[in-house]
Amino acid sequence: MGRAWKFGDNIDTDVIIAARYLNTSDGKELAKKIFEDGRKGVAQLIQHGDFIVAGDNFGCGSSREHAPLALREAGIRAVLAPYFARIFYRNAFNTGLLILEIDKSSIDSINEGDELDVDLSSQRVVNKTQNIEYNFHAIPPFMQELLDMGGLMQYAKSKIVNIR
Repeated sequence: MGRAWKFGDNIDTDVIIAARYLNTSDGKELAKKIFEDGRKGVAQLIQHGDFIVAGDNFGCGSSREHAPLALREAGIRAVLAPYFARIFYRNAFNTGLLILEIDKSSIDSINEGDELDVDLSSQRVVNKTQNIEYNFHAIPPFMQELLDMGGLMQYAKSKIVNIR
């Protein structure tokens, strides 16, 4: 269970992690700088298990994998949005970040600070504060497999271990 942090539409990868910090791929270092240009100080407030709740087109902009990596390393449990930019969508699964597509009216009803939990087996997000449940779109089986393995690199390593 974690707190909801609300963001609007079209949050691009430069807002998630500014380009000036891309001189490292150390997720722990990147996590300290998330949303610095759009919401300074929020990185220090986010706790392990918290949720990002955003509007349409989350993760638009450049195709950097640093953005979902930084969110995952910051402890974000999941990002909820009605629609994700396609390159961010794939990069999120590649880096092991859970993203859930939820309809706009559900997103709009979640308030910043609401306590949320996710039940992957029933495909629901539970808003403990408001006592409401939201359905999310099914995660494609291969993408779920990537998440279960911790991302694309771990998935690939598991497939080549026995090849010699």
